[in-house]
Amino acid sequence: MTTGLTIWCSEAITLATVLLLAWRHNRQTPAYLMWALGFSVSAIGFALVAARGVIPDIWSVTIGNTIALLGESAWIAGFRWMDKRKLQWSALLPPLIWVIGVNLPWINDDFVNRVILYDLAGAVGSTLLAIAVQPGEGRREPARAQISIVFMTLACLCFISGIWMALLRPSLDDALICRGYVALGYALLITVAIVLNGKLLMERAERRWRAISITDTLTGVLNRRGLQDSYDILAGEGQHRARKLAALLFDLDHFKSINDRYGHQTGDIVLVEFARIAHQFVPRSGAFGRMGGEEFVAFVPIDDQAQAEALAETIRADFCRTPLLAGRSLVPATVSIGVAIMPHDTASWDRLVSAADRALYAAKRAGRNCTIVFSEKETAKPEDAPVDAESGELVPTLDDQIHALRRMRKLAGM
Repeated sequence: MTTGLTIWCSEAITLATVLLLAWRHNRQTPAYLMWALGFSVSAIGFALVAARGVIPDIWSVTIGNTIALLGESAWIAGFRWMDKRKLQWSALLPPLIWVIGVNLPWINDDFVNRVILYDLAGAVGSTLLAIAVQPGEGRREPARAQISIVFMTLACLCFISGIWMALLRPSLDDALICRGYVALGYALLITVAIVLNGKLLMERAERRWRAISITDTLTGVLNRRGLQDSYDILAGEGQHRARKLAALLFDLDHFKSINDRYGHQTGDIVLVEFARIAHQFVPRSGAFGRMGGEEFVAFVPIDDQAQAEALAETIRADFCRTPLLAGRSLVPATVSIGVAIMPHDTASWDRLVSAADRALYAAKRAGRNCTIVFSEKETAKPEDAPVDAESGELVPTLDDQIHALRRMRKLAGM
């Protein structure tokens, strides 16, 4: 038993040191500090237990085991802090169970009964750890399930040990040997849990940096890289929930004039406000982000052209009605929108964005602060096809006009 406790103490001190260094490196994660505190407290508690016979029993039995179980409470608190959840009093159940039970004479005077009580407290603590590590709503992290399984295995180990002790009532020597094996198993499972938790934190950090890499720092929406990744998902196999895919290209009108007249800080406010308004209207099935400068784009699965046009007009009208202030001056900010539509199975980023850009150009030529929609037929036209400034319709090329004139002459019998 002493050997098992000594091994666990050395492991706990090592893990506490590693976690403390991790906290000093990243103080934005207080869970590291709480876990380090838990291992430090656990090491102190088990060291007191291992010193039984050298120090008074009240220190080695009552206080030592209480401190060791407080380590589990700190680990539970650490997992809740990791997810920014509130602490609960139930985290103190393991040491409370021990303190209340060990003061009963028929438990305090019998080593086997004390072991059964400690196993019960340990099983409760391990179960609470398994519950604390469960993913919150909306989280999908496979490592959490693995950590939870480890803690439940630890709870079963403690529970089986207590049941074995209660049913067989072993001799003192056999009980000490059993406790030693349980202590070694406890140390092994806790170490495995910490390794898996390190994997969980690394995966979370990787996702966080991934999110940063695809997010526009000013507006908080997707940047061009994030848009391209989202478009690949929308256009990929298994995403054909709608028959068509629309690209809505937004360009803030006279944005350079806003920067020159009111300052770049006001220009940033206009960008952020437009991103906020547009993002709230783009459905979750679509993607919205900033292409660069004052240009934004949204990709939306649709069933018909009216859906895309209604979405564009809703965003345009809401942005126009939103008061934007620079000091006491009202900033006149509007947006022009070009919409292009393609069948979902033939859509491509280049063709959609290019067609939406031509539609946007037509909206600019039509007076700005309006929406021009290119249907599937118009989107399929060549990129260099000219656009009528007022209607937004594609102007026939010279070859098309000659061909049409010849056809008319033939029909007239000329």
